[in-house]
Amino acid sequence: MQLSSQSVGADSSAEVAGPSSGHRMTRAELESWFCLRAIDGVGDLTVLRLVRAWCSPGAVLRASHDELIQRGCSLQLADAIRRGPDRSAHRRIETELNAIERRCIEVRSVLDPTYPTRLKMIADPPPLLYIRGTLTEQDDLAVAIVGARRATAAGRALTEELSHDLAEAGMTVVSGLARGVDAAAHRGALAAQGRTIAVLGCGIDRTYPPDHARLRGQIEERGAILSEVPVGSPPHSHHFPRRNRIISGLSLGVIVTEAAISSGSLITARLAAEQGREVFAVPGFVKEDTSRGTNALLKDGAALIERAQDVIDVVMVQLEPALRLRLQSSREKNVPGGQLGKEEQRVYDVLSYDPRTVDDVVVSTGLSVSTVTASLLSLELQERIRLLPGQRYLRA
Repeated sequence: MQLSSQSVGADSSAEVAGPSSGHRMTRAELESWFCLRAIDGVGDLTVLRLVRAWCSPGAVLRASHDELIQRGCSLQLADAIRRGPDRSAHRRIETELNAIERRCIEVRSVLDPTYPTRLKMIADPPPLLYIRGTLTEQDDLAVAIVGARRATAAGRALTEELSHDLAEAGMTVVSGLARGVDAAAHRGALAAQGRTIAVLGCGIDRTYPPDHARLRGQIEERGAILSEVPVGSPPHSHHFPRRNRIISGLSLGVIVTEAAISSGSLITARLAAEQGREVFAVPGFVKEDTSRGTNALLKDGAALIERAQDVIDVVMVQLEPALRLRLQSSREKNVPGGQLGKEEQRVYDVLSYDPRTVDDVVVSTGLSVSTVTASLLSLELQERIRLLPGQRYLRA
């Protein structure tokens, strides 16, 4: 049965929210948001303008035609609001409400005092955020890390180190759950037992890419999964540029570790700059395709970083005293020479984040093949280095 716009927003005891919610939106409140969003000609910016003027979507839907005109609505928009969504839209809304209740999805509106503070300050915050997992006060100290999907082994390793050290220092790492750099950013934060947030370009009931289902589950346990698009929405290409403004909007700054010159990560960096956020880039070899984007950002004025402390030093000055106290000093990852044997130390010193073969190490150290092989095995067992396919090694 089609609901009239006047009935939307009435009191209801049914609550539609997940376990992490502070204020739990009733089903009727959430339905009013969905109904306003479903009206022909009403996009997100119009929704924001209307709910900020009337203080709730239900009040907008109950307003008379004359009241809508007096508050600045065009005749066409006022007519559309008074008509309300059509029958098919109401059926979709009912289906989505049921799915949200069934899957225990939290939905938080931009009017909610617990809506992420930094995200609320951007020009076009999502009117609604779908959430799995939890958002906490620590997430006010967030940094985004994005980059190439086809990241190099060195790029993934450096991303994991940056993410690990930032999370260890008390910062939340935000990314987009994509392959390559995004996945490495989430994994680095998880390895440090820290917090991480993934922003999806599809409905929150879906996982994209599908092979990241296990990683998504780990993120839900130690952080949050966010989306702005309705439940059931597929990963359409036009969702991702919009998703990127949320990644940057949640964050104090955006780090790009690897990116091609036409990468979507550069869109995130541009959006970050427009939002007044810091933009950081990791320099790379000038002939490497995945370094051309980051090197271009550096030419345009992005801050050059090599370690987590470089990021912390920049964002620290932006923070109010209470947040500064919560941000621990980042600790450099040093490998004390005294803990390694003489040959092990020589082998470790010639390794970097660019994979090297046994022969490369033999040539660089002047040690025998048997000594190098034994040292590499010892370092691998100590988890100081990582073995890649093709018998190539890099620092862990």
